[in-house]
Amino acid sequence: MSETLLLPLTHAFSKTHFTTPHHLLKTTSARSAARFRHRHKQVPLPLSSGSDYTLSFTLGSPPSPTISLYLDTGSDVVWLPCSPFECILCESKAPPLSPPLNLSASATAVPCKSSACSAAHSSLPSSDLCAMARCPLDAIETSDCNSFPCPPFYYAYGDGSLIARLYKDSLTLPNSLSIQNFTFGCAHTTLAEPVGVAGFGFGRLSLPAQLSSVSPQLGNRFSYCLVSHSFDSDKVRRPSPLILGRNEEKEKQFGNEVVEFVYIDMLHNPKHPYFYSVGLEGISVGKRNIPAPENLKKVDRRGSGGMVVDSGTTFTMLPSNLYDSVVNEFDHRVGRFNERASAVEETTGLGPCYYYDKVAKVPVISLHFVGNGSRVVLPRRNYFYEFLDGGDGIGKKRNVGCLMLMNGGDEEELSGGPGATLGNYQQQGFEVVYDLEKRKIGFARRKCSSLWDSFKN
Repeated sequence: MSETLLLPLTHAFSKTHFTTPHHLLKTTSARSAARFRHRHKQVPLPLSSGSDYTLSFTLGSPPSPTISLYLDTGSDVVWLPCSPFECILCESKAPPLSPPLNLSASATAVPCKSSACSAAHSSLPSSDLCAMARCPLDAIETSDCNSFPCPPFYYAYGDGSLIARLYKDSLTLPNSLSIQNFTFGCAHTTLAEPVGVAGFGFGRLSLPAQLSSVSPQLGNRFSYCLVSHSFDSDKVRRPSPLILGRNEEKEKQFGNEVVEFVYIDMLHNPKHPYFYSVGLEGISVGKRNIPAPENLKKVDRRGSGGMVVDSGTTFTMLPSNLYDSVVNEFDHRVGRFNERASAVEETTGLGPCYYYDKVAKVPVISLHFVGNGSRVVLPRRNYFYEFLDGGDGIGKKRNVGCLMLMNGGDEEELSGGPGATLGNYQQQGFEVVYDLEKRKIGFARRKCSSLWDSFKN
């Protein structure tokens, strides 16, 4: 039980973004692919935990200092702060995880005529982009604009944005796994985004897509297993394993134990194809099943609806009508026996919260997904955060527990985007598998620190 009361909620909504869609395009180098096939099968990488989960790597030759970015399955671009760097409205945000990057001598600007430039600019034609880059008309007509760099691009999240330029350089992950000519955004100015992001969604510029171009078996199937959140920066946590090229047979075996996965079909989002969307059938609180609104079960042609599985959003966000129903049922079962902690709710922004003496009795919460009766039962710690309230400094400390689900807004506010988001707090203690070829997402309960240890042995 933690004595931490104030939670860093600034990242709770920061990684659900709405930009014009990109398509997953692949270019294959047979020589590079062969080299990767022989050298790598499954590649486990460590994720550091805090209020969110971060992936570290180096860029360039000689290698840069270690760069740490948020792992984000809800976006499709890899970008990082570059020197000189300014973050506007970042006073209340977490401090940067690594210093702004000084580009290495091996870094090169991405040309305006490249497909990567077009992807970063919402699939604009290269002729338009080269005109923006001031390439002369005769050179545009003869496709001779290689010396003109891709214009800066704008990228937005739910509560922040950035302007960046595209560069290519070698990227080296832990375990010395290297990707040559890796494309990334170099941002000198951001709004409320002090830390860079490693986009793992569908998209031409995402890290899995770029890895797939040289090693399809590594980029087309990956998983992560998130250890418990650490809101205390001084508390050391074991790493969470990110497994590239997750082997379908090996994932089911753990020592003598056979692990059962619940697989859910992804929904295609025509407007936001980079999202990993699934259909939510309902949420049960104890024995009562609360049906989800129809727009959470599917995605319409405007890109509205469904639930996005997002490693870069902290807490699960539900549309207000479903959220209110879940909270009311939860309060009906818990509030009858425990005093409401209204002062804690005002201080933290969480709710509902309750005081309790020894052990709070709370109902089990399960998520029911569309297809084959798929159900994921959440562990208690994934939706009920327990800590000690320090009171006013005079009285004794009291046990407090809060429901860790968020109101994502009404249907009008959510129009044109996801109807709900499954955040990483609710994914703790699960291995989550993303199978991009079969377009499925799998969930299985795991001891994530033990899974990491198994790769070291």
